[in-house]
This record gives sequence, C-alpha cells and structure tokens, in this order.
Amino acid sequence: MLKLKPASRRRHAAVVSLLILLLFAAGANPRALGQSNDPERESAIKLYEASKYADALPLLEKLAQKYPDDPVVLSRLGFTLYVTSATLKDPAERQKIREQARAILLKSRQHGDDSNLTQAALDALNSPDTTDIPFSNLKDAEKSIREGEAAFAGGDLDAALAHYKRALELDPQLYEAALYAGDMYFKKGYAMTDKKAGSELMDRAGEWFARAVAINPDRETAYRYWGDALTWQDRRDDARAKFVEAVVAEPYTRSSWVGLSQWAQKYGVRLAHLRVDVPKDAAADDPVWGPYAAARAEWRSRRFAAEFPGEAAYRHSLSEEAAALRAEAATTPPTAKRTVTACAATCSTTSRRARTEGGGRNDLDRCRGFALHLFVGAQQKRFAEKDNA
Repeated sequence: MLKLKPASRRRHAAVVSLLILLLFAAGANPRALGQSNDPERESAIKLYEASKYADALPLLEKLAQKYPDDPVVLSRLGFTLYVTSATLKDPAERQKIREQARAILLKSRQHGDDSNLTQAALDALNSPDTTDIPFSNLKDAEKSIREGEAAFAGGDLDAALAHYKRALELDPQLYEAALYAGDMYFKKGYAMTDKKAGSELMDRAGEWFARAVAINPDRETAYRYWGDALTWQDRRDDARAKFVEAVVAEPYTRSSWVGLSQWAQKYGVRLAHLRVDVPKDAAADDPVWGPYAAARAEWRSRRFAAEFPGEAAYRHSLSEEAAALRAEAATTPPTAKRTVTACAATCSTTSRRARTEGGGRNDLDRCRGFALHLFVGAQQKRFAEKDNA
C-alpha cells in the first residue's frame, strides 16, 4: 500500500477545490449510486470528503475489490491516488501511481461517472507532472509554504495558515500563498455548524482570494475559490460574478467553467451559448444603446489616446468596452445594472491581457454573452412597459 508524506497541492489545487463545490451540487450525494448500505463504504466516503486521503486510501482499495463496478468508489479511489502521487519523490514510482489513478478514473467513467471532478482529474493526469517545480525562487518563502503544505496534510489548518501568511510576507508575489491562506479560512468556515461564524470565516477567505487576484488577475483559481465561498454563503449573484470572472480570466481551460456549471446546477439555472449583437449604427440618442454608443464615441475621440499613449492608431479595446457597459448600466433597472457592472469588471480584467483587438475578440464576446443578455432582456421589458403605458 502507498505510504503518504505531506503532499504539494499546487499541482492539483484546481481539482481539490472542486471536491468542496461538488457537495453543493444536486446529485453529489454518494448514496445516489453504488452500495450505499455498506458501513465500510460510508466510512471511506466520509474520510475522503474530509480530505483525509491517507486514512481513506486503504478502505477505498478494499472496496474497489469488493465493488469493482461502483463508480462512486472508483472515482474516489482514482482521485485519492492522484492526490497522493504528489507525495512520492521517485519520479518513476510517481508516474506509476499516476497511471494507476488514470486507469481507475477511466473505468469509473465507463461505469457512468460523468462528474466534473473526475474529468478535471483526468485532465491533470494527462498533463505533464509538475510536482517538483518550486513555488517560489526565494528560499525562505519556499521553505515556509512547504511547511504550510506539511501542516495542511497533517490536518493542522491553523499552523498551515500561519505558514502561508509568512510565505506571502517573504514573497509578496507568491500567488499560491495568498490562495492557500484563503483556502484555509474556507475549510475552517465550511466545517462550522454556526452559520454566522462560518460566514465570517468565508469573508476572511474572500479577502485572501482578493489578494491572490491582485497578484495575478489572469489566473482563474482565486476567482473560482472565491465563488465557492460566496456559494456557501448563498450569495447567489456575487458567486456567479466570481465564476464568470474565472471564465474570463482563462476561458479555454475546463477548470474555469466548473464553478459556473456547479453554480447553475445548484440554483437550477440553464446555461446556454448566447449571442448579443450591439447595433453597429447605434447613436447617442438610441433609446436602448444610447449611453453605450456615446461612451464609445468618447473613446474614439479622446480617451483611447489618453489611456494608450504609446499606440498611434485607435482600436476597440476591452477597456473601452468596459467603460461603455458601465455607462449603459447607469440607465438600467437594479438587477440588470448589477449584472452589467460585473460584466464591466470582468472586461477590465481581460483587457490587461488582450492588448490588440484581434487578441481580445473571443474574450470580449464571452463577456457580452454572459452579462448583456440580462441587460438586453431588462431593457426590452422596460421599453415594452413604456409602449403599453
């Protein structure tokens, strides 16, 4: 049997957070499939859900022999092997366990497991192994965050939190230190039976996720973790906004979409690919798109030159799009206004990466697609009410 040592979560951090979020989603209950009356199986699932992988592993291995076609057991075993592979220093042995984990997860999928968690784990196992890559180039910061990882693996969240905070002090650009500090607050809050105390810890988690975002706004993980915390608090609109920001930050990775997908499942929302066409000839006196058109005209006439002094030719930037959306939001009903404002924020985040019109085109369309459909619907309803008055 595999012997465990403190694991690095950096390689599988994006996957570990999905486990928590799956508990919010409909159909995540392990009793829905497999041999739900087996007390040994129930014990293994509880240990797994508590992130006690070392204790869960031997039980899951035994259960996989007992129930070789149970996708709940197979998925948990495969994921546990994936997580624990990071504890092995021998690259050959680590690769062997990774291949074993992959085979078990593929078998789980063959038996009906279509969960985001299994797919994310398979994606990670199909990617290069980065276990040995350091977190930081600063020796003391690297030492501190590794100590945090060891404390976390041992179940001491308070000690882990202290180490992560220290690592960020030593290396203020260490994204994972801020991210993992927030994650410790999240886990402490998630375990709380007192809703008020738990919510206060989730607020603290959000503060640290915000620090991670400030370090690197173009990584999706902190937005998604932040959305997890807001979902726990049942702050529906705020959670959605963070999950959308995760997609905008890294729209072409599967993990970016998981939070939004789980949010939609939790709240019974049907996601669809939306297309919103802003009229090309919209003028400042347009009854719907006037503020948007006026703001864009201002950018063409003077603001672009002020915002991008190093560029001779005008281009339609995401900064401009965000400003135009904010101008439009000022004229909308409250619900649509919040949505468009959130969209403007995500567009601003994206604009830091998309320095050319062509490079930002797909992200810009996504930004519109997620938020403007609500705005358009609200505006159309508003003007229909005026026409019928």
